[in-house]
Order: sequence, then C-alpha cells, then structure tokens
Amino acid sequence: MRGEDGSDRLGPSCSVEQVRLTRDVIDLRDAYLAAGILDPQSTDDATHVAAATVARADAIVSWNSKHIVRIDKMRAYNQVNLQTGFGLLSIASPQEVRFDEAT
Repeated sequence: MRGEDGSDRLGPSCSVEQVRLTRDVIDLRDAYLAAGILDPQSTDDATHVAAATVARADAIVSWNSKHIVRIDKMRAYNQVNLQTGFGLLSIASPQEVRFDEAT
C-alpha cells in the first residue's frame, strides 16, 4: 500500500483484506445511521466502518477526516460497537501509522 507521495507508508507487512457485505455489516451500518453518527448520504462511509468492525480489523486507516478520522466520530462508532456486542475499532490517518523499520 502506498501513501499519496508514493512512499511505502504502511510498511511491507501491511495487509488489506476484502470483507463481504453480510447481514451483520448492514445491521451495524444501520445502527450507526440510526444513532446519527452519519447521515444517509454517507452510507458508504458507515458501511466501511461497519465492515471493518465486523471483520475485527486491527484498524481502519483513512484519509476521510470528515466522516471517519475524527475523535467525535471514533467515539460514537465505538459506543455503538459496544452496545451491539462488537469490540472497539482503532481508526487512524495514514500519517499516524508507521512501523519501526528495524523490526
């Protein structure tokens, strides 16, 4: 995975996983929308967060600071996650994610 400047920002061990759109993903997405975290025009962003949560991803790394990488949104997503029986999800911008090259 490459950063905007073409550098290897996330390190060689980074992996990207495709996640299926399951009933759990849709239900969690709908819970985010019902909680008012995002409006219906941002359904794709809510689906992205829900899919990562259901898949138990280590983190979402996103440039989307309007709907995803904001402390108020992160707290709200995780509140719904806990209320619906899912775990906490880490969310970060690519600038925050670095791996120690020596390890």
